Amino acid sequence: MDLSIIGSGYVGLVTGACFADVGHNVTCVDNDAHKIEVLRAGRVPIYEPGLEELIHRNVAAHRLRFSGSIKEGVDNSQIVFIAVPTPPQSDGSVDLSFIEKVAREI
Repeated sequence: MDLSIIGSGYVGLVTGACFADVGHNVTCVDNDAHKIEVLRAGRVPIYEPGLEELIHRNVAAHRLRFSGSIKEGVDNSQIVFIAVPTPPQSDGSVDLSFIEKVAREI
């Protein structure tokens, strides 16, 4: 199945790599151009045990790719996951503005 993960931080990058490792074609999308550049260069910007090997294996197998374009991710996917930050607000509620922004762009 072709999937896209919008947001390539701790949650999105690990989720995307795991989905790719079980055979799905995954596009990890992020609006941070530097992060996408780093990932495309084969470097992993976060530490999670085993993640670097998982990413390298699935990039080499052409099951995992990285993009800075939500449109590209959505156009090439059957399923889209949103994995962007939901920071707490001062009153304890959750800031959903990042999710809303991505949902509108989709």
